[in-house]
Amino acid sequence: MKLNDSTTIPQLGFGTYLVPPEETAATVGAALEVGYRHIDTAQGYKNEAEVGEAVADSGIPRDEIYLTSKLQNGNHRRDDVIRTFEETLEKLRVDRLDLFLIHWPLPTRYDGDFVSTWKAMLELTADGRLTSVGVSNFQPDHLNQIVDATGLAPAVNQIEVHPYFRNEAARQASHDHAIAVEAWGPLGQGAVLDDATVAEIAAETGRAPSQVILRWHLQRGDIIFPKSMKRERMEENFAIFDFTLTPEQMTRIDALDQGESGRQGPNPDTFDMV
Repeated sequence: MKLNDSTTIPQLGFGTYLVPPEETAATVGAALEVGYRHIDTAQGYKNEAEVGEAVADSGIPRDEIYLTSKLQNGNHRRDDVIRTFEETLEKLRVDRLDLFLIHWPLPTRYDGDFVSTWKAMLELTADGRLTSVGVSNFQPDHLNQIVDATGLAPAVNQIEVHPYFRNEAARQASHDHAIAVEAWGPLGQGAVLDDATVAEIAAETGRAPSQVILRWHLQRGDIIFPKSMKRERMEENFAIFDFTLTPEQMTRIDALDQGESGRQGPNPDTFDMV
């Protein structure tokens, strides 16, 4: 997919949230063998070094793998942004990162000043060591504040999106600024897999429920990076490009939205953990 900074990003990736560090290298290595070329990690996941090990050991040329990491919540001040970005590069064993995100806006911390953090993130692109800069879990007002202050919109906004929580306000606000939406928790942390409507559509298409949900995301234009530590599930999640959901099937999945009650992760307006 083309981003607003004229770069491109694979629409399907592989997530590493809650993958234990001691199992990350083998897990990411298996994902790369399956065919994934977009790996998502974060400073807070504590597994950047192991992701870097897997990428280095894969033998795949660096320019064929898209790497994302995210700024840890305790590192929002400018000097910490610069310092820990360099640490991220070292851990990943790369001299350039494809995408770096502010992980959470933290509007109740740092005197509510995530604009300064955004400005520091923008500095990182000056010397070519960071290709694209973005945010994660930013609400419409958060996006408006950083764009109004700098005139520069993030390349992506990584937000919670799944059939039980379509998060349309944040999604639409992102699109209004030409920001691509990355959907974290695309399977609703597993909750949507047992939904009766999803099961019906899976039967109609001859596909697994996870494939139906991931295909729904693709057709909506979301960037996704499902996580699994089982190779057979990695392969299943990867095999979603050879079928299409009908408009009627898409509408049925859309109707599963539960609004705010469907949110499974923290609310970005109040989340303040560092």
